[in-house]
Amino acid sequence: MWEIIIAVIVILAVIVFWFINGYNGFITLKNSIEKAWSNIDVLLKQRFDEIPNLVETAKGYMKHEKGTFEEITKARTAFMGASTVDSKAKASSMLNKALMGFYAVAENYPKLKADKSFQHLQERISALESDIANKRESYNGVVNEFNIRVSQFPSMIIAGFMKLKNKDLFQVSESERQNVKIQF
Repeated sequence: MWEIIIAVIVILAVIVFWFINGYNGFITLKNSIEKAWSNIDVLLKQRFDEIPNLVETAKGYMKHEKGTFEEITKARTAFMGASTVDSKAKASSMLNKALMGFYAVAENYPKLKADKSFQHLQERISALESDIANKRESYNGVVNEFNIRVSQFPSMIIAGFMKLKNKDLFQVSESERQNVKIQF
């Protein structure tokens, strides 16, 4: 009789330990996702803050490129209004596209390309773009791990109890997948 009671207590203890461990694992992953997104958000904000300086530097040289500046302004406005991961990702893609167009137009202005301020700002934004790409990869890694655990048995039991759902990966837009046309 005592053996059965001890066996039941051990089984219950193992189940409780497994549940607590799984619960804490999901909390860790959830917080890691939030931290990874926060890292991306900081870099997106830095890029967002650098763009007006780049535009102001270029405006003196590019007096006839009103449409290019409007696209960048529209993209920055969309970014300011974005609040979710998905909407910020879309606004970021829109801003990337506007910047690619801006840099393509800037190629037609040799004095602008030679301007030290413009070069510095262009290098700064390029470095931020590289950092954003690295942080996206980290974010997607944590989200992927989270999504796997939400979907796998037996951790899906804990995920169901916690009402956790798969999270979206930070994906590039269709326009960012297109080849960049370089003309000489």
